[in-house]
Amino acid sequence: MSTSLSPQHVTYAWNESEVAGLDGLDRLVYRSNRLGDDQRITNTGGGNTSSKLMERDPVSGREVEVLWVKGSGGDLRTSGRANFASLRMDDLRQLKEVYAARPATGIKTEAEDEMVGLYRECVHALNPRASSIDTPLHAFVPARHVDHTHPNAVIAIAACQRGRDVAAEIYGNEVPWLPWMRPGFELGLALEQLCKAHPDAIGAVMGQHGLINWADDDRLCYDRSIDLIERAARYLADHDRGAETFGGSRVAALDEDGRRAVLVELLPWLRGRVSGQRRMIATVQDDEALLRFVGSVDAPRLAEMGTSCPDHFLRTKIQPLLVDWDPHAEDLATLQEKLDSGLERYVASYREYYDACRHEDSPAMRPPEPTVVLVPGIGMIAWGASKSESRVTAEFYRCAVEVMRGAESIGGYMALPRQEAFDIEYWRLEEAKLQRMPRPKPFAGHVVVVAGAGSGIGRETATSLVTEDATVACLDLELDSARETATLIEADRGPGIGVAGRGLSACGMSIGIGCDITSRKSVQSSLQDVIMAYGGIDELVITAGLFPTPGEDGVVSDENFARTLSVNVQGPFVLAEETARVMQVQDLAGAIVLTTSANAIVAKKGSIAYDASKAAANHLVRSLAVTLAPGIRVNAVAPATVIEGSTMFPRERVIASLRKYEIDFDESMSDEALVDRLGQFYAQRNLLKAVISPRDQYEAIRWLLGPESSRTTGQVIHVDGGLADGFLR
Repeated sequence: MSTSLSPQHVTYAWNESEVAGLDGLDRLVYRSNRLGDDQRITNTGGGNTSSKLMERDPVSGREVEVLWVKGSGGDLRTSGRANFASLRMDDLRQLKEVYAARPATGIKTEAEDEMVGLYRECVHALNPRASSIDTPLHAFVPARHVDHTHPNAVIAIAACQRGRDVAAEIYGNEVPWLPWMRPGFELGLALEQLCKAHPDAIGAVMGQHGLINWADDDRLCYDRSIDLIERAARYLADHDRGAETFGGSRVAALDEDGRRAVLVELLPWLRGRVSGQRRMIATVQDDEALLRFVGSVDAPRLAEMGTSCPDHFLRTKIQPLLVDWDPHAEDLATLQEKLDSGLERYVASYREYYDACRHEDSPAMRPPEPTVVLVPGIGMIAWGASKSESRVTAEFYRCAVEVMRGAESIGGYMALPRQEAFDIEYWRLEEAKLQRMPRPKPFAGHVVVVAGAGSGIGRETATSLVTEDATVACLDLELDSARETATLIEADRGPGIGVAGRGLSACGMSIGIGCDITSRKSVQSSLQDVIMAYGGIDELVITAGLFPTPGEDGVVSDENFARTLSVNVQGPFVLAEETARVMQVQDLAGAIVLTTSANAIVAKKGSIAYDASKAAANHLVRSLAVTLAPGIRVNAVAPATVIEGSTMFPRERVIASLRKYEIDFDESMSDEALVDRLGQFYAQRNLLKAVISPRDQYEAIRWLLGPESSRTTGQVIHVDGGLADGFLR
């Protein structure tokens, strides 16, 4: 079995020692994960697997045959036991009689869709996992184990004008051809008839759709999946056109630095134009295969045709937007002009497609902007409402490119008819699934930069905003600390789905970046990294700060005084100014929140540099609010002595403060004990007698960033437990 990592060949991954002792369901999970691990076998969220197992009925105690099948919305690569639905086979077989008794049956009839609702009545042992639309494909095949996958190599054959003949040439009678039919009950019945007509068949090529194969042994079923895909891959390799793929090159790709230079300018501008109805997150794909395609002679023709596999255009829409631009002869302004006119035509065309194909009961038209934008010399920019969604979109179109490549080499690519595509995209069952999804949270689709995210208030802010579906870039002077926060987020929220993206753009919903906010060059580089990762910036939170620990004589050196002003005033100014440039290019409403201090109002002995810098920061907030209005709001929170998790309270500063306030302590005490003693002292100085925590600051920051404060700018909110000396006067 080949272990090549070429675009079509797949890797054999079954290890018998890893399944020894596993029960039937765990073996199904193992088989599914191994298939899902290789995106050339099936795409994220696509394909499904099943096993028919004997289980004990929880009421009667008797043995019953149960179909375990990947549940709706699941992903083979990441699925566990809980991601599989379980249905009683006797009841599923009975559904055929129920369906036949309906007055009108057939593809796309109301009766066919009604069957999906009846799957719930077949559930074994109250399993809450919703069953897949492809359940009949698995139930009505007589074999015990079934794999349905979306391999690029097989879909290339299924989407080829000569597909039926090519499939027969590769597989003979082992794997017959099943013509295109929308997923559903009728497709399951058609596959059942194919099995009866071809009792020796081990699978079927499903026109425009993919591969399905089966066996009575689970490992044999897996082996057949790999073997059938590999046979198709070898056939395509033998017919590959090499340098003449897609008609040969028309526009040469820029080098990596050149592509980055274009993208950091283009992405925020483009993001603003595709985020008319909801904010979108970008994923950039500029690997060799994509660059070859977008710069090819045939790319305009093939892009116009659209994708073929149903799983693809649910994410990629009916077709991408390909702009006719040559980076070697035209500048960025020309690219933007062409994209502007291209977007206008795309939206008009999508509306025409919707109006021409809609039915009386079709759902309302979804956002008409493209989710895939192709730029010669640059690559692909995929868009989604989250980082995961944009990575899946990029993954699917990357698969579509490989499908087109293979199909073109063996007889010509063939896309689904537009009406068929529409009927999948706007299927009532698909719309019902979308409507059941939780409503987007306020920060869904928003990219938030948190400077100082490595500790204290910044870490609390970064790790809390993601619970509201924000995409968070963690900046910190200490790169390791920034990455640690991003790692904490991924550990808590998961890595997300989708396996596309190149370089920085392959990240998840959070990324850690090192940044010295006192250096404009460092700030610019860091923000460019954010743009490459996500496409733009919506909000900025600055919690980075410096408190210079004075010597035992209470004196701060000139150098430390200047450094304090640089970190606490100049740094926030530079970061806010550079971030504002990105926000203004997007032309989307933005928000900036600085962290100042109660010390800006309340002067304290021994903190003259810090106090002066925070007073300047307060006025910086007001000046920025005036300068950046109306598109960007600028506000601040002013904490008082937040010690928990703060790098501004190293042990030596805590001890210095205890000495200054003549608080009894022993230098042998632990860091935690010293911090607690100082924290309790500070709590007694505020009106509420409360220890102030990073969470308290986050709550105020969250309000200032969110829609609840959309009419507030230029304000400094004190979160200090109530310091009477700090009241405004």
